[in-house]
Amino acid sequence: MKKALDGLKENQEENTKTLLDRATVIVNDVIIFTKEDRNRRDRMLDKILTQKLTGIPIMILLLVVVFWLTIQGANAPSNALASMFGTIGAYLNQFAAFINRPEWLRGALIDGIYTVLSTVISVMLPSMAIFFPLFTLLEDFGYLPRVAFNLDKYFANAGACGKQALTMCMGFGCNAAGVTGTRIINSPREKLIAIVTNNFVPCNGRFPILISIITMFFVGSSVSLGSSLLSAILLAGTVILGILTTFWISQLLSKTILKGVPSSFTLELPPYRNPQVGSVIVRSIFDRALFVLWRAIIVAAPAGLVIWIMANVRIGDASILTWITTAIDPFARLMGLDGTILMAFILGLPANEIVIPIMVMGYLSKSMLFEFDSLDQFKTLLLDNGWTWLTAVNTILFTIYHWPCSTTLMTIYKETKSAKWTWISFLVPTVMGMVTTMIVTFLAHLFHLV
Repeated sequence: MKKALDGLKENQEENTKTLLDRATVIVNDVIIFTKEDRNRRDRMLDKILTQKLTGIPIMILLLVVVFWLTIQGANAPSNALASMFGTIGAYLNQFAAFINRPEWLRGALIDGIYTVLSTVISVMLPSMAIFFPLFTLLEDFGYLPRVAFNLDKYFANAGACGKQALTMCMGFGCNAAGVTGTRIINSPREKLIAIVTNNFVPCNGRFPILISIITMFFVGSSVSLGSSLLSAILLAGTVILGILTTFWISQLLSKTILKGVPSSFTLELPPYRNPQVGSVIVRSIFDRALFVLWRAIIVAAPAGLVIWIMANVRIGDASILTWITTAIDPFARLMGLDGTILMAFILGLPANEIVIPIMVMGYLSKSMLFEFDSLDQFKTLLLDNGWTWLTAVNTILFTIYHWPCSTTLMTIYKETKSAKWTWISFLVPTVMGMVTTMIVTFLAHLFHLV
C-alpha cells in the first residue's frame, strides 16, 4: 500500500511539473507575441508622439489639420442648411399670411424663435458633425492620453492636474462637454481649476466668429486651398493663445483662491488601436453632437423671442435694442469695440452662434436677424460702421475671453452645485476679456497705430 501511495505521489509530481512546463511555454509564447507585435509598434509611435522635440509640434500640426478639415468640410453643408431653412421660413411666412395670423405673432414665432434656431442649427451641426468624429477618432486611436502626457508638466507647474489637458480638448467641441469631462479629475480643487478655465478654449459656437473675422481682415475672402490653410493656421494660433491663457489663469487660481499642492497621478498610456470608424461616427454624432445641439436649442429658442421683442418694441424714436446699444457704446469704445458689438455678445449669451447675425441686425437697424450672402458684403458693412484692424483684433480677443454661454453656465452649476463657482466661472474670463482689450486699445493709440 505504501509503495502504491509513493508511486501515485511521484506521478502527481511529474504531471504537475509537466503542466507547469507547458504553462511556462504558453506564457512565454504570449509574452513574446505581445512584445513582437503590439509593444514594438507602440514604442516606436511613442518615441515620435511623446518626445520633447516632436510631441508638441505634432500636436499643433494635428490641431491645424483638424481645424482645416472642419473649416473646409462644414462650409458647404452649413450654407445648404441655411438655404433650406430660409426656404422653409418663406413657406412659414406664406402659411401665416394664409391663416391671417397677427403680425406680432408671426414676427415673434418666425422672425424671432425660428430664425435664431435655424441659425444655431445651420452653424453648429455641420462643424460638430465633423469635429466630434475627428476628436473621437483620435481618442479611440489612443492619442489623447499622449496629449495629456505632453502637457502634464505644464499643468503641474501651474498647480493643476495633467488630466485637465483632456477636458480642455473636449472644450474645443463644446465647453459644456469639457466641464462635464472634469469628472475624471479626482481632486475637487483641481476640478474647479479645470472648470473655471475651460472657457478659454473656443468652442464650435465661437469658431464662426473667429473664422469670419480672420478671413475678412487678415487672409482675404478668396476661396482657395492656400487661404483656407492660412485661416486654419491663424485659428490654431488663436487657440494656442487660449491654451497659454489656461496655463496662466490655472497658476493664478492655484496661488490665490484655490491654493494647494498638485496631486500626483499615474497616467497609464493605453495601447494604440485601430479605431472602429463606423462606431465612432455614430457615437460621436448621437452622443455628443446632437446632445450638445439639443441643449443649445433649448436656450436659444427663448433667446430668439427676447431678441425680437427688444428689436421691435420702440420707446420714442428707437427700439429697446437701439437704446441699450447707445447706452453701452462709451464703455465698449474703451475696449476697442462699439455698442453694437458688445450688445451682440451680451444677447449671444444663450448661443455664440447668433453673435454675428445680431451684430448685422444692429448695424442695419433691422427688426429681425439677418445674414449676408458673402463675406465681402459683410466686410463692407463693418468698414462702413467704423471697423479697423484694431476692432477686428479686439473682437477676436473678446471672442476668446468672455463669459461662457448659458448652456455651459448651467452645466457648471450642475457639476459644482454652487452659485459662487458659477459666478466665478462667469467673471474670470469676462474680466480677462475687458482688461486685455482695454490694454491693446490703449497701446494701439499710445503708439499711434490707428
